[in-house]
Amino acid sequence: MLEGKRIIVGISGGIAAYKIPELIRLLVKAGAEVRVATTKNALQFVTELTLQTLSGSRVYSDVFAAINEHSTEHISLPDWCDAMIVAPATANVLGKMSSGIADDALTTTICSCVARKPMLIAPAMNDKMWENPAVQQAITTIRSWDNCSVIEPAEGLLACGTSGKGRMPEPEELVEALEYVLTPKSMAGRKVLITAGGTQEKIDPVRFISNYSTGKMGVALAHACARRGAEVKLVCGAVSAPVRNPFGAIERIDALSAKEMYAACMRVWPETDTAILCAAVADFSPATEAGEKIKKQEGQMSLTLALTTTPDIAKALGENKKPGQQLIGFALETTNEKENALRKLERKHMDAIVLNSLRDEGAGFGTDTNRVTLFSTKGNSVELPLSSKSAIAETIVDVLT
Repeated sequence: MLEGKRIIVGISGGIAAYKIPELIRLLVKAGAEVRVATTKNALQFVTELTLQTLSGSRVYSDVFAAINEHSTEHISLPDWCDAMIVAPATANVLGKMSSGIADDALTTTICSCVARKPMLIAPAMNDKMWENPAVQQAITTIRSWDNCSVIEPAEGLLACGTSGKGRMPEPEELVEALEYVLTPKSMAGRKVLITAGGTQEKIDPVRFISNYSTGKMGVALAHACARRGAEVKLVCGAVSAPVRNPFGAIERIDALSAKEMYAACMRVWPETDTAILCAAVADFSPATEAGEKIKKQEGQMSLTLALTTTPDIAKALGENKKPGQQLIGFALETTNEKENALRKLERKHMDAIVLNSLRDEGAGFGTDTNRVTLFSTKGNSVELPLSSKSAIAETIVDVLT
């Protein structure tokens, strides 16, 4: 998504600037080319050498420096870039930006970039400064500009020792926000239901039946759809993968058991355009849940646990599918993979199914990679080679939606 993209990272003089070297590292790791523009005060918090080393390019911090590659660096950088991120954006820079003031390396670059290239603004300051009416007016003005997206500051412990709203989001979330800004909104107006993670079927208050799913594939699909402008309902079982949601396009609905997930999906499905069922839902659940912890008795050598089938979410959605709705399932198999997946595709009235096998190295539960084959009811199939789950998700969404 960021491979080959040219990104200007603009840094102003706030304590959150200490996070920006990690942001630059993540951008470069993702394949982006990075240039850095700063205020002089920003270099009180992070060194020019650090920024230059990580970005691989000279830092633009002085409009009049004799070593500038171009005499009008603040014009050439916006010509070069695909997007610009300003992080942290202090109250001072927000005020200048909203008023068109350009009096240093960073604000002159912003001024020449804002009307021509996508910009992501990440405010960071003390909560009292954030609540200042002038700051809020500046944010309202900036949000009204077509090319500008503002990511809300987070709540939490601030540098002054108090707690409130004003923290800059973590670098990983800023990367996700940049990917969102740079992705064409091909799914704008679409409502998508995605399930992710494993379900937990309670035996007693301290034990449950589950599986090894981490939810990485389902979360990656949610991110891919949200970047394209879809409104995503993400129904989560047990999920360890972080759900990054910089612009509120993803509504997370927690549903730990198969029964809870079934209820959530049936509630959302009537208003859904596309459902992608990626969760590893338990097929069986204890017939009764003990109210207290089951204790091992003296001399006991075994325990018999009666199980009952869980609701079949895919089948229920398929049977209640209306014209125009699209249902996509997942099949994780260990034997007769293709045959089992195609039977599931037909039996549950799906439009497409994504098959992966635990016999494929690097695929399946808990891995960061996957290898899948897509089958549709039209008889088409597409085999995707081993790739990151994020890349697999992008391709699945491209092909199937």
